Amino acid sequence: MPDVRADARRDDRFRFGENWRSFIELVDDTRIAAAVHAVRDPLGVADLTGRTFLDVGCGSGLFSLAAQRLGARVRAFDLDPESVAAAAELRRRFAPGSDWDIEQGSILDARFVERLGTFDVVYAWGVLHHTGDLWGAIDATSRLVVPGGLIYISVYNDQGPRSRMWWRVKRRYNRSGSLARRLLVAASAAYLVRNAPLRRLMRAASADAGVSDRRVRPRGMSAWHDLVDWVGGFPFEVAGPEQVFGFLRSRGFELRHMTTCGGGLGCNEYVFERPVGG
Repeated sequence: MPDVRADARRDDRFRFGENWRSFIELVDDTRIAAAVHAVRDPLGVADLTGRTFLDVGCGSGLFSLAAQRLGARVRAFDLDPESVAAAAELRRRFAPGSDWDIEQGSILDARFVERLGTFDVVYAWGVLHHTGDLWGAIDATSRLVVPGGLIYISVYNDQGPRSRMWWRVKRRYNRSGSLARRLLVAASAAYLVRNAPLRRLMRAASADAGVSDRRVRPRGMSAWHDLVDWVGGFPFEVAGPEQVFGFLRSRGFELRHMTTCGGGLGCNEYVFERPVGG
């Protein structure tokens, strides 16, 4: 992969918060229920009552809300102030007065991370590969887990040359004007559904034309917002399952759950436990 950290210094970062501010207008009870299942099932728990939950790079705040619905005491943060605002708005709408703190911060800011403390569940889904320092971010995140606690992360799968191609697309997107960005999203949609029925391509084109996509994807997400996030998401790093497994095992963690994307496009997700005394 090219040097993502060098590019991050040139302010090529995707403005995730703008996408999330748009997404939260679609959030309803159906999406929240899907998010609750997406948090609860891989963790292998009935609920999170009495547990602390840290949402690293909270984005829209949907999964902080899911943890709150499961009974957790939630703390969330994001580097992007627009993401922080989106999460705060979601809290205002669906969980006013709840035990859910939201703030701006970076997982790569050692002084910020040090004052966070430790948590029963540390959640970072689709976040750490956008920091510009994937392994430093995973290491910092892992240090926030209490003995006996869980870390739940997902990382983009390493597809070799295809990943390098997407790295270039993403960098170009963030260096382009609005028209070029729309063309890149449309071209990417066509590429991603090139072997799919025509109706899927037509749906993608409709989304690009500004038609609201209200279909609920897994985890409660939106196909259109996920597409924009995918094309624009930069910095961008990838890792194979064996790399993530080896990295966290060397820090004393034990794998409890893993779902891969079958070697293709997307994220592999992992739940590791920090053993007591480990």
